[in-house]
Amino acid sequence: MRFLFTVFSLLLVSAISLAQDNYDVDLIPSGLRNRANACIRNEETTIDMRSYDNVILNVKKAITVFNQNGEDEARLVIYYDKTVSIKGIKGEVYNSVGKLTNKFSQNDFSDMSAADGFSLFVDSRVKHYLPSVNQYPYTVVYNYEIRNKQNLIIPDWSPKPAADVSVEKSTYTFICKPTDQVRIKTQNYSEAPEIFTDDKQKKTTWKVNNIQAVRTEPYSPAHETYATHIQITPQEFYYYNHKGSYSNWKELGKWIYDDLLSARKTLPPATVEMVKNLVKNEKTEKDKARKIYQYLQDKTRYVSVQIGIGGFQPIAASEVDRLGYGDCKALVNYMQSLLGAADIEAYYCVVSAGSEKKSIDPTYASMAQGNHVILCMPLKGDTTWLECTSQKIPFGFLSDFTDDRLVLACTADGGKLLHTPKLTTAENLQVRKADLTLHLDGSVSGKMNTVYAGSQYENQESLIGKSTTEQHQLLKKAYNIDNIDFGTVSLAQKKDLSPTLTEDIVVNIRNYAPVNGNKMFLQLNAFNIKRSIPEIRNRNLPVYINRGYTDEDTIVYMLPDNVDTALIMEQDKKFKSDFGQYVCKTSLEGKKLTYYRKLVLNDGTFPAEKYADFSKFINDINEADYLKLALSLKK
Repeated sequence: MRFLFTVFSLLLVSAISLAQDNYDVDLIPSGLRNRANACIRNEETTIDMRSYDNVILNVKKAITVFNQNGEDEARLVIYYDKTVSIKGIKGEVYNSVGKLTNKFSQNDFSDMSAADGFSLFVDSRVKHYLPSVNQYPYTVVYNYEIRNKQNLIIPDWSPKPAADVSVEKSTYTFICKPTDQVRIKTQNYSEAPEIFTDDKQKKTTWKVNNIQAVRTEPYSPAHETYATHIQITPQEFYYYNHKGSYSNWKELGKWIYDDLLSARKTLPPATVEMVKNLVKNEKTEKDKARKIYQYLQDKTRYVSVQIGIGGFQPIAASEVDRLGYGDCKALVNYMQSLLGAADIEAYYCVVSAGSEKKSIDPTYASMAQGNHVILCMPLKGDTTWLECTSQKIPFGFLSDFTDDRLVLACTADGGKLLHTPKLTTAENLQVRKADLTLHLDGSVSGKMNTVYAGSQYENQESLIGKSTTEQHQLLKKAYNIDNIDFGTVSLAQKKDLSPTLTEDIVVNIRNYAPVNGNKMFLQLNAFNIKRSIPEIRNRNLPVYINRGYTDEDTIVYMLPDNVDTALIMEQDKKFKSDFGQYVCKTSLEGKKLTYYRKLVLNDGTFPAEKYADFSKFINDINEADYLKLALSLKK
C-alpha cells in the first residue's frame, strides 16, 4: 500500500511538473496576448551572495515569441570577463503547441570580443544566441548560471523589459548572510517582498504576475523611469582586489577619489613646466583653462579602454601624456592634472550621458549609475564644464549629451551632486534664411543660410572635414527632399561659451512645384516640416518633452513672370498653448513672395490628460507646414 502511494505521489508530482512546463501558446491568457509581440511565461532570477567575491546568478527564463517583432526578446546575450565566469547554459525551443523541437547548450552560442568598434583595449567577451526559428509563435527556454567574483554591482530586476512584452510570471530572489548590510531601491512595486531568515541566510523574493503589454505612447518618459525595478547595493564590497564601503554619494565619491583617482594624477616634470609656460601670460584662471583645453584637444584623441577595473579607473595621466589618447575617464583625469599644474581646481564628474536627460539618483548611491565622465571647474563662482573626449567641441560647452542633469563630482572631501547647465528652449536655435528662385518648370534654386545653436549646434557638425561628395550625401539625408541637389557647401563654427555653427549652401530642387495646366502648386515650407503624431484616447503616461527648441525659417521666393500675383492671398496662422507657440505667414512684394515660420516647443512634463491638447497642437502645426499655394499662370 505504501509502495502504491509513493508511486501515485511521484506520478502526481511529475504531472504537476509537466503542467508547469507546458508551453502551449493556447494556455496564455488572452489579456497577455493583446498588444504583445512576446510574452515572458516564467522568469526566475536568483542571486546568491555567498561572499563578497562569490556571487552566483541563476536564471531560468521562458519567452514565447508571437511574431517577428518579438524576436529580440528571444535573444540571449551574456557578457563575461575575468570577474565573470559562465558556469553553464542550456535551453530548449518549443513550437506553438508546446512540443519540444530543439535543445541547445553553451557550445551553440557565438562567442566574440565585446569590442564596440571604438574601444582600443577590451578584455570582455560576449556569448550570443538566437534560435533559428521561422514559424511563429514559438517558445524558448534558457537556463544559465554565472559566477561574479565581485559584489560592487549586483544585477538588478526589471521584469517587464518593453511596452510590447507581457509577463505571465517573474520572480527575483536575493540571498545573503543575515549579517550582510544591503540597500534596496524599489520602484513601482507596492507589495511587501517575501522574506525568510535563518542562522545561515536571508532570502528576499519579489514577484509579479499577469502584466499586460501596452501600446507605445509617443512623447512618454523613458521606460526605466516608471517601470517596476529593484536595485540592490551591498554596503561592503569587493571589486578587482579593491575593497570598500559606502552608503551614500559622499562616501562613494570619496572612495572613487581615494582608490581610483588620486594615485593617477602625477605628470612628468617636463609637462608640468610646459603647462606653466603655456599659461604664464594669461591673466585669469578661465583664460588659463581655455589655453590648456586647446592643448588637450590638439594633443589627445578619444579611445575607449575597458580592461579590468579600467571600466571604472582611468589610466594614469602620465600614460595619456606619453601616448596621446585615452577614454573619457583618462582624458578627464589628464585634463584635471594639467589644470592642477596651473593651480586650477577641477572636479572629476560621473554622469549618465545621452540625448535623453537622465540624472544620478540623489536618493540612492550606486556604482551602476553613470556611463561617462566630464570635468567641472568651480572657478570662484564662474563654474565651467568641459567635455574632454571631443577635439571639436568648444571650451565650456556641454552638448545635449550631458546637459541639465545631476552628476557625481568625486573630490578629496567626498562625493558632491552637481547639476550641469541647461540648454534652454530659447538657446536651442535653428535660424534659416533662404533666397530661392522659382523657375517656369517648377524647379527652385538659390542660396540658404542656417545658423545652429544650443542643443542644435551639433546638427550638422558631422559635415565638417568631410569630402564634398560625403557632405552632399549627408545633406540629402538631412533634408530628405526628392530631387534635391547641392552646390557649394560652407560651414563655419563660432567656438565660444554659446557656440554657433553656420551652414551656407547652394541648393537646387528639380520639379519642386509641379505644373498642371495653368496652375503651379508651391509648398511654401520646403525644409522644416513638423511630423504629425497619433491621437490616443485614454492615455496612461505623462506627456514628456525632453528638450525644448526654437526654429525660425524665412524663405523668399522670386516668382517667375508668368505667375499672376494679383490672385495670391496672403496667409497668417498662429497657435499658442502650454506646449509652445507657432506662427506662419506670407507676404508679397512685387514678384517676391516671403514665407515666415517660427516654432517654439517647450520642454517639460505634462499630465496624461493633456495629450489630446498636445496632439492637436502638433497636428495643427503639421497641417500648417504643408500649406500649398495654387499659383495661377498667365497664358
